[in-house]
Amino acid sequence: MTIAIIGAGITGLYLAWKLVEKGHQVTVFEKKEKIGKEACSGLFSERILDFIPESQKLIQNQIEYCLIHFPKRTLKIKFSGKFLVVNRFELDNLVAKLAENSGAKIILKSQINSPPEGFDKIIGCDGQNSVIRKSLGLPSPTYRLAIQGFFSRSDSSATFVEAWPHKQGGFIWKIPRGKKTEYGIISNPKGAELLFEEFLKINNLKLERLNSAIIPQGLIIPVQPSITLCGDAAGLTKPWSGGGVVWDLIAADILLKNFPDFLRYQKEIKKFFLPKIIFSKILTSIVYFLGFKMPWLLPRNIKIESDFLSRRI
Repeated sequence: MTIAIIGAGITGLYLAWKLVEKGHQVTVFEKKEKIGKEACSGLFSERILDFIPESQKLIQNQIEYCLIHFPKRTLKIKFSGKFLVVNRFELDNLVAKLAENSGAKIILKSQINSPPEGFDKIIGCDGQNSVIRKSLGLPSPTYRLAIQGFFSRSDSSATFVEAWPHKQGGFIWKIPRGKKTEYGIISNPKGAELLFEEFLKINNLKLERLNSAIIPQGLIIPVQPSITLCGDAAGLTKPWSGGGVVWDLIAADILLKNFPDFLRYQKEIKKFFLPKIIFSKILTSIVYFLGFKMPWLLPRNIKIESDFLSRRI
């Protein structure tokens, strides 16, 4: 089949790579002049190696647990597996090379304003402001703003990340990246910048290379036999952290398993993700409520599954 993928982010590139391996002709259209997302923390569970084994060489650090600092209680979250700190820009380019080597065609500086004609199937992987999603008349997801910056201090010995939740429902984070330390915030777009500035001022931090990105939240999949969405275009990000890469790659594998039946893909992805989204939203709300109102009710040590917040005993 001839397939158009709109967007050369990691999801679109991964789908291109795997669909060509299945014998299809794939063209990827990317509006930017180069590949690689820069506004991303690149903190992924070890599952990333299941999808892209070659990403092993891009690991900058390994994370074993997270400290969540509420005003009157700190929680230690132990993960079922390690998290890996990876350079997202390099990861995207790695997958692009894998896709091109397999035979996919990638066209840069190609602005697509409507579903292209002449293709059997069209997959919108064109991010939070997806043109494909809008062209189908689908609603937009809700949005949060993420801002990140870097502090020039080596923290290569640290094997944990830290987070400071705030009452608006987001949090500030700290990630050791080897030669540098990353700080960032995810929050309501209206208040994120001010909250981050106050945190940096209190902690006497001056950051370099400030980046920002809009993080979508929802699950929007069209009921269409020839056009579908995947990745940020579908609003598929974790409700608690805003991370999306591993979830997006799981969704991509569901699409690949059901290809070319987009209607069955739509049913399968909702069946898999909707219960997890609902559960994690409820659990996150409970933790935030207790953390700020009744912190003594929260256990100090918790072990959870890396990508789905299910507790491991």
